[in-house]
Amino acid sequence: MAGVQLKQVDPDETGMRLDRWFKTHFPGLGFGQLQKLLRSGQIRVDGGRVKSDARLQPGQTVRIPPMGVDEKGSAPLTAKTIRNRDDGDVLSQMLLHEDSKVLVFNKPAGLAVQGGSGVTRNVDDMLEAWRNKKGEKPRLVHRLDRDTAGVLVVARTRGAAQALTAAFRERTTKKTYWALVTGVPRDREGKISTWLVKEATDDGDRMRVAKHGEPGADHAVSYYRIIEKAAQNLCWLELEPYTGRTHQLRVHCLHLGHPILGDPKYYDHDKNREFPGGMQKRLHLLARHISVPHPDGGRLSVTAPLPPHMVQSWNLLGFDEATGGEGVE
Repeated sequence: MAGVQLKQVDPDETGMRLDRWFKTHFPGLGFGQLQKLLRSGQIRVDGGRVKSDARLQPGQTVRIPPMGVDEKGSAPLTAKTIRNRDDGDVLSQMLLHEDSKVLVFNKPAGLAVQGGSGVTRNVDDMLEAWRNKKGEKPRLVHRLDRDTAGVLVVARTRGAAQALTAAFRERTTKKTYWALVTGVPRDREGKISTWLVKEATDDGDRMRVAKHGEPGADHAVSYYRIIEKAAQNLCWLELEPYTGRTHQLRVHCLHLGHPILGDPKYYDHDKNREFPGGMQKRLHLLARHISVPHPDGGRLSVTAPLPPHMVQSWNLLGFDEATGGEGVE
């Protein structure tokens, strides 16, 4: 870094602690070095001295002195920030794990996995940029909802795709999700078992709880555990789907009486609930962790960080990401 920089706080970083902000933008900066720069007044916010636990607000200006560490290449990936960028570059920034058989990406919320009505960009099309020398395109082996962020597993070869697809079909994978839901479930942990059926509505297909034996209905089972709660208003849940039905976790949380915050299909904040101030009206659901049999043997375990809009909500609520661990094994 050649000289002093002035950097504005992004709206996605509302409420983020200053030390976490520096960890995000300058991962090579040590804690001790950061404290020294703060004590000497070399780091300032809007011209004033600050402490490491100061909460940032959008539009504030952070003074960054020469520190001798590299800045992270670009802003956190969202559907908005990737809009006009090269597919190969976007995939590289999304990458959480890579080996000769498997790729694991951190899919941003708002980016579709496959094409469809109203979809202008999706992961499946972007994978064209990563064809290998034999002309093989990496293959999707499972899906995430467009509005859900987190771990997405992709096979690099035909054989790996067959092995991974079988693992998902035979339920030898372990998937853990994090969600922020309204209210607090009565029991600290539990099982949700229902039948789900798809039905067409004016705003697209929706899933609903059905009766056993109803035409087109599939059995769906999920497990949940409370990690932390904010009074009785909001709750951080760990969710583990045993089956993999469309919108399963979203419908199961609604069935539990605690819909996921910001869900555009299953959370009617305009009619039924006031949306919490300072939080973005986006789906607060993260595919946090996956453990899957690797095609070459053993197990592959990968964890995704909170997306920017959930980081903002966690900061506002005082939740610590480390409390939830990396997921269920």
